[in-house]
Amino acid sequence: MDPEDPASTLLAPSAQDLASVKVFPLIPSLKKDVMKTIDSALGWNQLTATDINFSIVRPLVNKYASLNNMAVVYACLVVRSYFLAQAEVNLAHSALMMSRGMMCEILAMKLLNRFASNYIQLVAVLTTTWNPLAGAPDGVVEDVKKAMGGDDDGMDSPQSALEMAISTKAKEFLSAPISQKVVNDIYSGRVVFTLAGTRSVLADNYKPRAIEIYDTRKAPFLNHYRLRVPRYGAILEFLNFALLLLTFVLALSNQDMTTMTPWEMAFIVMASAFALEEYTAATEHGWIIYIANVWNVFDFSFIVIFFVYLGLRTKGLSDDDLEASTMAFDILACGACILFPRLAFFAISNNVVVLSLRAMISQFVFFIGIAAVCFSGLLFTLWTLAKDAPPVDRQPWTFGSIAWLMVQIWFGNTYLSFAQASSFHPLFGPILMTGFAALSNTLLLTILISILSNTVAHIDANATQEYLFQFAITTIEGVKSDALFSYQPPFNILAFLILKPASWILSPRALHTMNVFMIKVTSFPTLLIIAIYERHLAEGQGLRETGKGAAQTLRNSLPRHIKLMPLVEALVGSSTSDLYEAIFDVEVENDLGLWDDEDLYGGDYPTLRSLRSRDNLRSETPRSRRMEASVSRPRTPRMEPPSNSGSPRLLVNSALPPTLDMLAPVSVFDGTATQGPKSPLAKLFTRMPSSDSQVIAHAEASVKRVEALFEDIRDLPVHKLKEEMKELQDRQARIENLLLMLTRGMRNETGTAPHRHDTRS
Repeated sequence: MDPEDPASTLLAPSAQDLASVKVFPLIPSLKKDVMKTIDSALGWNQLTATDINFSIVRPLVNKYASLNNMAVVYACLVVRSYFLAQAEVNLAHSALMMSRGMMCEILAMKLLNRFASNYIQLVAVLTTTWNPLAGAPDGVVEDVKKAMGGDDDGMDSPQSALEMAISTKAKEFLSAPISQKVVNDIYSGRVVFTLAGTRSVLADNYKPRAIEIYDTRKAPFLNHYRLRVPRYGAILEFLNFALLLLTFVLALSNQDMTTMTPWEMAFIVMASAFALEEYTAATEHGWIIYIANVWNVFDFSFIVIFFVYLGLRTKGLSDDDLEASTMAFDILACGACILFPRLAFFAISNNVVVLSLRAMISQFVFFIGIAAVCFSGLLFTLWTLAKDAPPVDRQPWTFGSIAWLMVQIWFGNTYLSFAQASSFHPLFGPILMTGFAALSNTLLLTILISILSNTVAHIDANATQEYLFQFAITTIEGVKSDALFSYQPPFNILAFLILKPASWILSPRALHTMNVFMIKVTSFPTLLIIAIYERHLAEGQGLRETGKGAAQTLRNSLPRHIKLMPLVEALVGSSTSDLYEAIFDVEVENDLGLWDDEDLYGGDYPTLRSLRSRDNLRSETPRSRRMEASVSRPRTPRMEPPSNSGSPRLLVNSALPPTLDMLAPVSVFDGTATQGPKSPLAKLFTRMPSSDSQVIAHAEASVKRVEALFEDIRDLPVHKLKEEMKELQDRQARIENLLLMLTRGMRNETGTAPHRHDTRS
């Protein structure tokens, strides 16, 4: 059997089923429903409140969940992107559009939960790349094509729900436990799937694989697809980056202005491979998703520095220009400011301090850019005044020297503003420089500190959400369909030079065969290490379990006074947690003398739920209605059946199920039974002075009569009509309560809207 045959491991919906899913009809329908239901600016807490959930969110979720369309989550996020774009354009209704965008995110979260019962289907919902025009009429497709300028290139750009969540920054959706479950399994390689490359530099779509749960027993030993597992990719990326840094340091340490040293050539090869890898990533997932990872900004900055260095170095060697070569190495040395911390942040890239630092850097750069634009007019004014100023014992002011002076004043050297003010103009110079010093060092600096403090506070309060958002970006970037990602630098350059021209002349099958052969040849040691680890050293494998057993035996063999030493306990672990785990691994019978659960509840366990929710009202039984009616019943004492000692004990009826409360109380004293009131159920369940066969026959006949009675009552149309009227009344009361709350501001009321004292699920 071909290990790459998708039919051999097919667990998810087939490609034909996914291709037949209609995506486009969902988008205008969702847009219309969200616009119709959300007509005022509401926050996240208001949109997730109980009344909004029952009156607005749940009906929409039930409506679209009934379609059983796997693309509905993706469609919600597409509509969210529309409302977010409208919030930036339509500033008058920006808050309203943001509320509608949040509603789309909430709908996506609620609808995703409906697919949780089938895990493979859940993965397919999140990872399948959907075309937003799938299922659209031909006229709509033509109109969209005309709106895009008549170009077919942008018509086929499918994306998955996870990619749409990243591009729309749906952090609540991505940080939800059900989403993180899928993301974690993708990151660790437990869930395997192949994305069809549509924008790849070198696409290999000959054998796309369906979604599957990875099993090492069925997978080939040297599985080249494991190189695309994000967990292994992160380790290999760290090693490649360390090798790049090593060649970078050696190239700068062995500079030769007249010729190119071997270390410099090695650095150029590694840097070119690194640039090709980053370009492939940006092309594969698009610039928006690529730049969403803040560290990619630093990588892109280093690539710009490298190409500037390479251009100047090439010019210096070709023209024997030592000045150009010197400038090239000086510019390359500036790249150390990026490479050294970038390697260190690989280990702590998701720490709260690092998240706050990079958020502050982006805010700082943005604020400095605004300040530079604001003070550009002052720079031009000072340069104009300096041209007409009388000569003094110093060099004349140039545009660059004035800008450098303003930078020094901005960062705290206020003395220069007063010392050099008169050199620009005897009257206007001191006024302008004093005003600039006051604005830069007092007003704007205070604003900058406040902005950075708020940024840190926001990141600190949402550290987990921000971490999970960045983790999702890293995971999606790791699952790449471009064939070049299976090659480690610098072999990706070799693969690009060989396979790219071959893709123009070879058939897809031949290209795939050649690609697999080159991957296994260039990555043979890596594939061998991964195979040995997954089969013997990974979690749950034999060698690791054997090592755990040996460590447990060694710990048990140590004397007690040695095991309790702090250092030894920190190394081998504490036995307290093992004791707790062992307690729950042992199955014991109930020996406390209490009634069994079957006796207490009749096999039906009580649950904490709202009896007034719509879902529970539909499945409400006569037993649940009796339980609801007994909630408000006052506590009355009751005698417990005798224990082994024969003495009765007093219980409270509220601690027992209502079914037992409706029975006639029976007090037993030394074997003598005293019966209470003779209700029908009491006559059914109380003991009768007759033989066992008569009691059993009487009980069976009574049970049958009661069941027939309940069936007759259930079939009565009056009873069903009463239940429907009650449900309509409850829904009307909830809607009226919601309308009162939403229109309170329009009626200038300050009091709170009346609350219903019922429990909602």
